[in-house]
Amino acid sequence: MAPPLVQLSGITLTFGGPPLLDGVELAVSAGDRACLVGRNGSGKSTLLKIAAGLILPDSGTRFVQPGATVRYLAQEPDFTGHATTLGFVEAGLGPGDDRYPARYLVEQLQLDAMQDPTRLSGGEARRAALARVLAPDPDILLLDEPTNHLDLPTIEWLEQELDRRRAALVIVSHDRRFLQTLSRATVWLDRGRARRIELGFAAFEPWRDEFLAEEERDRHKLDRKIEAEADWVRYGVTARRKRNVRRMAGLQQLRRQRREHRGAAGKAAILATDGEKSGTVVIEADRVGKSFGDRTIVADFSIRILRGDRIGIVGPNGSGKTTLINLLTGTLPPDAGSIRLGANLAMANLDQRRDSLDPRWTLSEALTGGSGDTVMVAGRPRHVIGYLKDFLFAPEQAKTPLDVLSGGERGRLMLARALAKPSNLLVLDEPTNDLDLETLDVLEETLGDYEGTVILISHDRDFLDRVVTTVIVPEGNGRWIEYAGGYADMLAQRGADVAGRPVRRATKADGLPPRAAAPARPARRRMSFHQKHALETLPATIASLSEKVHHLQNKLADPQLYARDRKAFEHASLALTAAQSELAAAEQTWLELELLREEIERE
Repeated sequence: MAPPLVQLSGITLTFGGPPLLDGVELAVSAGDRACLVGRNGSGKSTLLKIAAGLILPDSGTRFVQPGATVRYLAQEPDFTGHATTLGFVEAGLGPGDDRYPARYLVEQLQLDAMQDPTRLSGGEARRAALARVLAPDPDILLLDEPTNHLDLPTIEWLEQELDRRRAALVIVSHDRRFLQTLSRATVWLDRGRARRIELGFAAFEPWRDEFLAEEERDRHKLDRKIEAEADWVRYGVTARRKRNVRRMAGLQQLRRQRREHRGAAGKAAILATDGEKSGTVVIEADRVGKSFGDRTIVADFSIRILRGDRIGIVGPNGSGKTTLINLLTGTLPPDAGSIRLGANLAMANLDQRRDSLDPRWTLSEALTGGSGDTVMVAGRPRHVIGYLKDFLFAPEQAKTPLDVLSGGERGRLMLARALAKPSNLLVLDEPTNDLDLETLDVLEETLGDYEGTVILISHDRDFLDRVVTTVIVPEGNGRWIEYAGGYADMLAQRGADVAGRPVRRATKADGLPPRAAAPARPARRRMSFHQKHALETLPATIASLSEKVHHLQNKLADPQLYARDRKAFEHASLALTAAQSELAAAEQTWLELELLREEIERE
C-alpha cells in the first residue's frame, strides 16, 4: 500500500462539553477517493481544516508527505485582497505553476475574469473557489460541500472533472448522487470518533444502520446487567466482604460506562402541518408566457397540477426556475395566457435566499415573531423550546442570534418556519441546501406523507428521484417540457442531461445495469397498429379488471365464507391474485404506451 500523503493521528479537539474530535485518525494516500460523512455539527468541516493545516488541534499530529500539494475548498471563500476573479483564482497557483489552467477554468465555469469577486453571486463564488483549487492540479483535494449553490449542469461537469483527475479526494457533501459517483471509501465521523470502511458511499448507509442497531443491542445488554447487579446489591450482599467490595466496584464501573456513553443523535421530527383539502385541480396554466425585456423566460407553457402531485423544476442557474414557480403560484402575473388557482388553497413557501430572516433575531424570535414564548403550529400554540427540539436545536440555543448559525441550522430553521403553517400546497426553493443526510431522509419521509401538493426546485438528483413524480425542464427560448417520473426518468426519456449533453451509457464497471444510449431519433416515429389498439382498449380492460378485483375482495371479506365453503374461498383467493397481477401488468403497459405517445407528439 502506498504511504499516506496526509496523515492525522490521535486528533482531539474540544470546544467545551464532550470532545468534538476524540482521537480521530485519517490517512489519505495517492488515488484515494474518500467521502467524509456525519451529522451537522459532528466536526466534518473542522477535520478538513485540520487536514489542510488551517486549525491546530488540542492534541495529535498532522503529517504531509514532503512535496505533496494540498488544496482546500472552504464553504465560504474569502475574497479579501483580490481585485478580480482571475486574480483570486491565480492566487491558488504555486510559484512555478502555469497560469493557463486558471484562465481556462475561469472560462469553462463561465466567470467574468475581470469582475470584482466580492460582487459574485453565491453560485459564481462557488465556481470561482472551485477554479482556484483545481487550477494547480494538486495531489490532494479537500472539498467542503463542493456542490452547494451549483446548478445541475455544473455539478455534472464537476463530477466528470474530478473523476478524470489524479488527485486524491476527501469530500464532505450532502449530495448522495455526487458521493456515490466519486467515492471508493467512506469515513464516518460520529460522536467524536472516525470509522472507515473501504467501500463507497452507496454501501455506507446499510453499514451504518447495522452498526447503530448493534450498538443499541449492546446498550440494552449493559442496562440488563446493571439491573441484575443492582438487584444483587439490594438483596444478595451476604457473601464474603472481599467479594462484595469487588462486585460493588464492578457495578460502579458499569454505571460509569453507561453514564459516559454518548448515544447517537436523534432524528429531526419534521412534520408538515396539513391544512384543509384543496380542490382536485390545484393549478391550471394555459399557454402562459413571461418575458423581461428582450429575453423570453416562459413561452406558451401549459400544465395541469392536481392535488397530491409532486412537481420538480430543474435547470441551469438563470434559466427562470423561480420565475416559473412565481407564475404558477400567482405571485407574478403572466404577460400572456392565464393561470387558474384551485379552490381552498393554503400555500407555505420556503425561500432559498432566506431573505425573510433578520440576522439580529434570535432563534426564538424567528419562530414566534418576536413576542412571547409560543409558536403557532397547526393553528395551536406550542412552546417554542419544544418545537425547536423537534428540529434538533438544544434549549440553550433559543437565544442564539441567527447570524452565528451554521448553514444546516439555518436550513432547519427555515423548514420549521415554513412547516408550522397549515398548508395544502408546499413551494420549496432548494430545500436540501446545507441539510445533513439524516435530516434529508426525514424531509423525504415528511413530503411522502404530506397529503397536499408539492412544487420544488432542487439540484439534488437523488432527492428528486425519491420525491417528485414529474420533472419540468427548460429546453431553450422559453420552452419548458414536462417529463413523467424523477430526474433519472427524465434523463432516460430526454436522452440528454439538463445542459443538453448526451447521457453516458452505463457499463458493468459502473456497477449498474447497462442502459442503452439514446439513439439518434429518426425524423418521425410512429406507433404500430398493435400499440395504438392497446392504448385505446387498455382503459376498458383496466376498468373491468378493477371491478373484478373489487368484487373478489368483497367476496373474501365475508367472515363466514371459509367455514361455509372452503373450496369457494380458495378459488376466490387464487382468482384475486391472478386478477391483481393482470391489473398491474395492464396498468404498466398502458403507462409505457402513454409515455411513448407523448414523446412522439413532442418530436
